[in-house]
Amino acid sequence: MLGALIPVVGPSGAGKDTLIDAARVARPDIFFPTRVISRPSGAGGEVFQGVEAGFFHEMAQRGAFAFHWQAHGLFYGIPIEIIAALNTGQNVMFNGSRGMIDQVRQRFKNLRVMVVTAPESVLAARLAARGRESAEDIANRLKRAAYKLPEGPDVWVVQNDIPLAQSSATFLAALPAKRIAHSA
Repeated sequence: MLGALIPVVGPSGAGKDTLIDAARVARPDIFFPTRVISRPSGAGGEVFQGVEAGFFHEMAQRGAFAFHWQAHGLFYGIPIEIIAALNTGQNVMFNGSRGMIDQVRQRFKNLRVMVVTAPESVLAARLAARGRESAEDIANRLKRAAYKLPEGPDVWVVQNDIPLAQSSATFLAALPAKRIAHSA
C-alpha cells in the first residue's frame, strides 16, 4: 500500500513549520524530506538546503525533485527520494504551497492536504517577529494570504490562532493513521 503524501500549506506566518515540528515529535513514522530552497542557508527558520537559483534549475533538469514550484521570488523543491518512501508505504509530510496542490494531485492520488491558516493580524505579527522579511516582503506575503485555499475531500483545515497545544492536537488528529508493519 502506498504511503500518503501530506503537503502542509497555508499563508506565510500561519504556523506550518511549528505544526510540522509537532508532528516530527509525535509521529516518527512519517518521513519529513528536507526542502531545497533558492535562498541562503543561513536565512533561519525551518531546516532546508539552501542553493543558488542556477543550481536549483540544474537540479530540476537532472530530475532531483518529485516536484518544485516558485513563490515569493524563491524556488522550492521536494527531493525525489520521497517516491521511495511512499512506495514502501511510509507517509511523507512537507511544507508546501497552495499553488502547487494541482500539480501534486496530478501525480499523486493518496493525499492528505493539511491547510494551516490564521487571521491576517496574527500572520502579520508572526511574520514581523521572525525577522526574515522586509516590510515590503511582509506586505506582499499578506496579500498572498488572501489567495483561495485548496478544496476537496483530501483537504483538512487547521485554524492556528488558538493555543498551540490545541492547534497541534487538531493537526495531529487529522493525519493519516500510522502504518503498522505486518510480519509474515
